[in-house]
Amino acid sequence: MMDYTQLTALRAILQTGSFEAAASQLGVTPSAISQRLKTLEDLLGTVLIIRGSPATATPAGRRLFRHAEEVTLLETTLGTDLNGLLPNESAAPIRVVVNADSLDTWFIHAMAQTDGFLFDISTDDEDVSTDWLRRGEVMAAVTAHAKPVQGCDSIALGAQRYLATASPGFVTEYFAQGVTPATAKHAPMLQFNLKDHLQQTWLAKEIGKRITPPAQFLPSTHGFVSASIAGLGWGLNPEILVGEHVQAGRLVTIGATPIYDVPLFWQFNRVTAHALDPLTTAVKRIAKQWLKQ
Repeated sequence: MMDYTQLTALRAILQTGSFEAAASQLGVTPSAISQRLKTLEDLLGTVLIIRGSPATATPAGRRLFRHAEEVTLLETTLGTDLNGLLPNESAAPIRVVVNADSLDTWFIHAMAQTDGFLFDISTDDEDVSTDWLRRGEVMAAVTAHAKPVQGCDSIALGAQRYLATASPGFVTEYFAQGVTPATAKHAPMLQFNLKDHLQQTWLAKEIGKRITPPAQFLPSTHGFVSASIAGLGWGLNPEILVGEHVQAGRLVTIGATPIYDVPLFWQFNRVTAHALDPLTTAVKRIAKQWLKQ
């Protein structure tokens, strides 16, 4: 059996980044934290923490950290199920990876409707977010993949609707003859990062071939909208963020088919499914309000 006093020390070190901060969090001395970690490392015969600023985990340490967080979440839920018969614990952490567009539009509303938890949110492209689940780094993910990762369940949420947009001045300069292979080749395209292929996918569908336009890299959902209005490039923006700008004429849609829907799914670890149920319920409810069904 694992000694959860030692696991709690490991978790506190990685949460706070140092032995001193971990000791303060747990109300013990730094030497006690160090001794608990050493005992755990000796028991397992491997190094778990790389000492530095901040302290980081080895692969084995990350796996134990995940286990400790899952246990904390499960015990918090157990305490609720037993009507408070267990000692009152602090809010349990939930580690989730979400694509930036979801985080900046609807996902925070789901978080706000989930009480009693602390959130540790990471962002990544919806096409690769399942990799986080596969590596065991998160408990749940908003993803573009319907097929569940091994050990996970998958729920369809609806589709995030995008509009291919640009400023009127940009369209006059680059797309006066429409979106074609010749015009798109020279028109600067907005791109979130190297993992973001949304614009290229839409463009290939629009013009019937794949090309690589010049790119402006901008890792911000709201920055995309501002950059589009400023005429820095064209891009696909969430309809719920640019609808008013299109109506006001600050942006115009481009191409013959400017609407592009990306189906989204909620995948979550089956082991912690019951504990995550309040968040899953909120995610489903909010997604139904914000996403295309």
